[in-house]
Amino acid sequence: MDTSSVSPIVCGLFQTPDHARPTSVTAVTKRNCDSEISRQEHLIAASILITVQNIVNIEASAIKNPWAGCKVIVRQKLKTNLTSSPPLLTYPYPSLEEKRKTNKGRNDAPPTPPIHTGAQLIAHSLKSLDVLIIFGIVGIPVIEVAEACLALGIKFVSFRNEQAASYAASAYGYLTGRPGVYLVVGGPGVLHAMAGVGNSMVNATYPLLLLAGGAETSAGPTKGAFQQLDAVSLLAPHTKFAVRPPSLEDLPRSIRDAYRFAFYGRPGVGFVDLPADYIQGVPKEVVQVERVQEQPRILGDERRVMAVAEALKRAERPLVVIGKGAAYARAEGVLREFIDATKIPFLPTPQGKGVLPDDHPLNTSSTRSAALAGADVVLLVGARLNWMLHFGESSKWSAGVRIAQIDISPEELDRGTTDPTLSIHGDITSVIPQLKLHLANYHHLSSPWSNTLSASATKNLAIARAKASTPTNPLTYHRTFALIKSALQSLSPGGADNLVYISEGANTMDISRSIFTVSQPRQRLDAGTYATMGVGLGYTIAAEMAYNHTHQATPSPSSPPIRKRIISIEGDSALGFSLPEIETMSRYRLPIIIFVINNGGVYHGISDNTPSWGADWWDGDKQGKRRDVLLTSTALGFETGYDVVAGRLGGRGWKVVDEEGLVRAVREAWEHRDGPSVVNVIVASGVGGKLEFGWLGKGRGREKEKGGGETPHNRYNATYMCK
Repeated sequence: MDTSSVSPIVCGLFQTPDHARPTSVTAVTKRNCDSEISRQEHLIAASILITVQNIVNIEASAIKNPWAGCKVIVRQKLKTNLTSSPPLLTYPYPSLEEKRKTNKGRNDAPPTPPIHTGAQLIAHSLKSLDVLIIFGIVGIPVIEVAEACLALGIKFVSFRNEQAASYAASAYGYLTGRPGVYLVVGGPGVLHAMAGVGNSMVNATYPLLLLAGGAETSAGPTKGAFQQLDAVSLLAPHTKFAVRPPSLEDLPRSIRDAYRFAFYGRPGVGFVDLPADYIQGVPKEVVQVERVQEQPRILGDERRVMAVAEALKRAERPLVVIGKGAAYARAEGVLREFIDATKIPFLPTPQGKGVLPDDHPLNTSSTRSAALAGADVVLLVGARLNWMLHFGESSKWSAGVRIAQIDISPEELDRGTTDPTLSIHGDITSVIPQLKLHLANYHHLSSPWSNTLSASATKNLAIARAKASTPTNPLTYHRTFALIKSALQSLSPGGADNLVYISEGANTMDISRSIFTVSQPRQRLDAGTYATMGVGLGYTIAAEMAYNHTHQATPSPSSPPIRKRIISIEGDSALGFSLPEIETMSRYRLPIIIFVINNGGVYHGISDNTPSWGADWWDGDKQGKRRDVLLTSTALGFETGYDVVAGRLGGRGWKVVDEEGLVRAVREAWEHRDGPSVVNVIVASGVGGKLEFGWLGKGRGREKEKGGGETPHNRYNATYMCK
């Protein structure tokens, strides 16, 4: 917990040794300090401290400033005299004179700029919310806002593409648990920002605050002002909160409200329209806003918690499905305790990986199909029954399965095939301990089903290892990823724990997911629920900022920041969406390593050699007719020089065609820390391969049309694709 903004009393309580940490507090004070112990501080303490009574004795020596010279003593409450109780902690609060001595040398720092304009008012509002970084692209009229933020020490990361910036801001919100902030111009800028807005809302774990410039308030709706757009009407159906403040003076409150809406409840998007005359205007009064506190942790309905516990006890084949909602909720600790205690097998979704380590003995990732098809009672934790989990329907799940669910969003409960009596509204970090209490004497015994899962996992892992260990020419996906993984882990001082992976593409993302194993939550990002291509480099920059610049993605404020190397694994098609952001990485000297898995196509290419590619698809046939019209819709250029492009954009690049060259390139890229490194890996094109779309849900089968034909039955609208 960040203790920088709370009183020494609360700081002292948190810093008490673990074996004697108080769980409740009673304050006994001298008269001069009474005013400084506010109700809010007691509420903060009471929300965390619950049972053992302790005494806080405050000795004061000043009248006008009650904290000056105070000494806070935390003692264990004993039956004996209070003064004989050994102090657990002594916290001296400095006098004004001591403060002056401590601050000597800091007085030369530039004073906080005064608020003379709306732009400065916006910047101060963001600073009050503890915003450390903003993503975006500036232009008229928001450039003044960006400069005002920089003047206050807020970092501004300027992108080359507005879509990529929107993805970065939303991913930053996921990694840090606080809304990412995105600043963009009005009109076309807002339209480009819609990509990140949709991605954030559908993933439902990517809180985003969108700030966009707008036409001046004096411009009527038909006047045709510069980049005029009714952005609030456009965004209101697609965000949690969208507002144009009624006045310049209302800007701080509106920004705070949008920020709060973005991550309270189900995470999503808050939007504030910033009219040009507000930005350039002079506020008549300045309203200071306070930091938004973490949202309250909600306990589950005890009756439903008991019902879920009973269902798990009676299950012969229980399964826990862990989604990225659990990663966002920072539920890794309680879930690890729960799984270790109950011995229930678990299945992580793609971004649920790492909440529990991939090498955990109860992980069923390598036998996913068998786990889903066999489970009779399933507990969904931060996951949803959308296309990624086959809607919970019997084509992939066992018939008659009972599906329980824990979700922070009540409207998500009792949807699809979940059991309404087993749906729990609550925070994962609160509900899982409740469940654990009711399962205190329970653990799942080994059964024939457990043996089936184990045998299936052993078989599948053996097949995967064979693919990864067999030398190939040209390189294949499995072999390429195995070599990269081995080289990176040998170079990383902390091994795999100090690596963060971002992957996107079709084959690239799907195959790399199983090879690049992770042991920590939020250690791997991909295209997510929306299957959005183009997020890769934006996510990569967000991860670099969250882990290595603002350090807001560290496991806890008390943990020292550990620098992590950010690795982006890109399909050649996916890279094309955000390729210019290599220049952004170069400009900010971000030591990111990008692997481009280049097969010359979307899903697969059309040739494995230059002569074949040219003769078959471009040079024409014997009749002299051009054959470029026969290029498939999935074809891309042959061995496109992404490494050369990287060099021109300020980074370094390597082209790799064999195993020896790949290992050498990984080592050299690791040593390059003055900007991005791009390793262009030429892999087998997969020419002649068959396109398969396993994600296409067949619903509950096929429906007969009147004419006797069959048509796929699609029961779900895309707007239901969450988590």
